[in-house]
Amino acid sequence: MTAPLLFHPCADAVYGFPGARLLACADSPWQHIEVWDTPQLGCLFALDARPMTSAGDEFIYHECMTHVAALSHPAPRAALVLGGGDGGAARQLLRHPGIERIVVAELDADVVRLTADYLPEVRGGAFDDPRVELVIGDAADFVAKASADHHALPFDLVVFDLTPPDSPAAGLYAPPFYAALKRIMSEDALVSLHLGSPLYHTARVGALLDGLRTAFAIVRPLGAWVPLYGSFWLMAVASDHIDPVAQSEAMLTARIQERELEGLRFYDARLHATLLAAPQMFRDKLGQFLQL
Repeated sequence: MTAPLLFHPCADAVYGFPGARLLACADSPWQHIEVWDTPQLGCLFALDARPMTSAGDEFIYHECMTHVAALSHPAPRAALVLGGGDGGAARQLLRHPGIERIVVAELDADVVRLTADYLPEVRGGAFDDPRVELVIGDAADFVAKASADHHALPFDLVVFDLTPPDSPAAGLYAPPFYAALKRIMSEDALVSLHLGSPLYHTARVGALLDGLRTAFAIVRPLGAWVPLYGSFWLMAVASDHIDPVAQSEAMLTARIQERELEGLRFYDARLHATLLAAPQMFRDKLGQFLQL
């Protein structure tokens, strides 16, 4: 039996996917998980009635969240993914041949299990790669313990592939956690995270950018239309030393060739600057936050 699958990004807005079919659901200790099959985007999963990843368009979100930062860094060796239980961020990071270690710190084992069963193409073989370590548990606990390990590689990239701030991940979107992260990051590290829709989550986006700017010298919003999220979607890259806006197309092209990044479906060197340039309507709405 099919039915319309509806999402409510805010109290006065709704969008959805007609003809959807519920495949699985589970109540974990942390959240309610649903997996749907849709005619538009194939299989997708939602947490607490909010869309997370779909087989049909995950490459947009995951390529933006990983390659903008990874290609801005001259030689990333270690990466930390907070959340990311579907494996999509790890799969993209593994494309960079210099990566020696990726830790995926996912809170919910049921997310890993259900996405493996229904969206295996999102992770590919990422969790079978010996460079990837999947850690189930609170990401804040992992960061606290990692700060005591003086022999581990510091992380050059950190990807916040998490649920929004009004969720079990709330404590990770805050300056005290950013300060804890810095203790396990390299000097030139970059952090990527998603902010939300500038149309539906304006106050959240502004608060997140304000928090990032108290912790990092450079904070650059970037955005792309993500069909699953029903909106133009803002993300950000933050660092103390590397500015993704300063990376030239020629340099990015050279790094893509050197790293043999083939098969990308959305991101390329020409798109890099466009992703980091917010459309005029969002500069008007969020000008005080975007600082463009």
